[in-house]
Amino acid sequence: MAEALKKRSEMDPQFQWDLRDLIPTEKALEELFSELESGIGRYEGFKGRLGEDAAVLKEYLDHDVAMDLKFSRLLAYAIQKRDEDTSQSASQALLSRAQLLLSRAMEASSFSEPELLGIPEPVMKGFLEDGALSGYRLYLERILARKEHMLGEREERLLAGFGQTAAAPSAIFTMFNNADVRFQAVRGGDGEEIPVTHGSYGTLMESWDRSLRQAVFHSYYSSYRQFSNTLAAAYEGHVKQACFTARARNYSSSREMSLAANEVPEQVYDSLLETIGSRLPALHRYVRLRKERLGLPELHMYDLFVPLAGGTDKRYPYEEGKRLILEGLKPLGEEYGKLLETGFSSRWIDVYENQGKRSGGYSRHVYGCHPYVLMSYTDSLDSVLTLAHEMGHSLHSWYSDHAQPPAYAGYTIFVAEVASTCNEVILFQHMIRQAGTREEKESLIFQLLDRFRSVMFRQTMFAEFEWETHKMCRDGIPLTADALCSLYHGLNEKYFGPDMCVDPEIDVEWARIPHFYYTFYVYQYATAFAAAVTIGQRIFDGDKNALEGYFNFLKGGSSMKPTELLKLCGLDMEGPGVVNAALDVFESLLGSLE
Repeated sequence: MAEALKKRSEMDPQFQWDLRDLIPTEKALEELFSELESGIGRYEGFKGRLGEDAAVLKEYLDHDVAMDLKFSRLLAYAIQKRDEDTSQSASQALLSRAQLLLSRAMEASSFSEPELLGIPEPVMKGFLEDGALSGYRLYLERILARKEHMLGEREERLLAGFGQTAAAPSAIFTMFNNADVRFQAVRGGDGEEIPVTHGSYGTLMESWDRSLRQAVFHSYYSSYRQFSNTLAAAYEGHVKQACFTARARNYSSSREMSLAANEVPEQVYDSLLETIGSRLPALHRYVRLRKERLGLPELHMYDLFVPLAGGTDKRYPYEEGKRLILEGLKPLGEEYGKLLETGFSSRWIDVYENQGKRSGGYSRHVYGCHPYVLMSYTDSLDSVLTLAHEMGHSLHSWYSDHAQPPAYAGYTIFVAEVASTCNEVILFQHMIRQAGTREEKESLIFQLLDRFRSVMFRQTMFAEFEWETHKMCRDGIPLTADALCSLYHGLNEKYFGPDMCVDPEIDVEWARIPHFYYTFYVYQYATAFAAAVTIGQRIFDGDKNALEGYFNFLKGGSSMKPTELLKLCGLDMEGPGVVNAALDVFESLLGSLE
């Protein structure tokens, strides 16, 4: 009998993150709230004065950065407390309180960008040349670059106040997906009742028992189908607020607005869709090979996760998973390995699933504190790769924080996924090289092909779905559950090809993807994977220049545009070359197995 999920209080604390490193006590938490309340009041004293002289402007920027650091710590703590157990009302209330305070701070400081943009050009030029502001030069230049999209003080204040309301669709989805949705248990081959949860779903879909996979698949998606109208309304609300904000700020689309925030040209997005679209026959070949290898007359969506070669039943208990990561990532150097060991031993990581815990995984960091990782470890190879992935984010944050001042320590999501995925690629290459048998090596190659399928192809399909839905909203087409399911079904047919039976259950998969509420986020998984394959191969092959360039990249923070940061690694992301190179690797691996 499979064990039911434990309550968080029943879990071993050594496998839970220690949030006392963020905020040690309730007293410290209340003191932080008080400091932020006081800091909000200080904004009024700067209003109308930012153009006086460089000293006043620097004082304001120092204060704003200090407030940002304090809010980052408060929000990280509140979000992580909520994510430990989303059913706890006290944690929900703490996050709501923190978000309300942030909204007030945004309103209080909303005068700053319009005021900065109103400073006469000769005066601003003098400020940029003033040595006292040298640490903020790039920061100010980025604000000036947004001039045509900034509104007046009153409008900026209204948009700032609108922020908390605009986040409601995402909050509704998060609460439904983590605290409220329930899945019907299924029966195993021996008649035992097996619970279906977010954490167990992936493992159950790898089962060799096809009837079990089908039952789990139906259980999982029938729950989302039951609430598809509600979830469609939540998603439409999210898309509508993105389109509204884009129009208000004079962007041609919500996509242009989102990519501009990360300084990524839209051509990167279009090139990804075009390049992947032109090479979908390679994915169709993979689907055909999977169908043949499994010996099935029909391949269904619930057959996509079962391993394709022997030797794949191997389990990796948490201690073994950590050891494998430390060994596999040795090409990144001794210092990198020691930082990994520190993270593993110092409770940076919330390891196992418990009742109410947020699904999925992430790394979160605050300047001046170590990063944290949330995941639900299940002893699978996928869990090992997830841990390596999230620690890639974490160590990217660590290197950036230690190399850059607060204003430039944060990095855009576009480059973040490169560091995390590079860890996965290097680890896979290590395991393939160390495979003891042909069977094991073949198994690992199949799994690497699956990473290509799930990251480069599937995330690009997500990106195409997201772009199509935002265009529908822009054009006044309602995003009903039926419309979203129809669009999603067609994309699955296009991407997976004629050898795949696109089951009706998969039509509602859009309703469970949290990243659709992180506007135009998912495409970066695919571009990052392509970049990581290239970087990881060079480092694994012992290219010292590649390793040096990579660590310069990790330390870069946001001190350069993301596409310029990747040029430190010798990559040009504005054309199709990097994506095509990664797909060449996919086809080469596929050809060797065919």
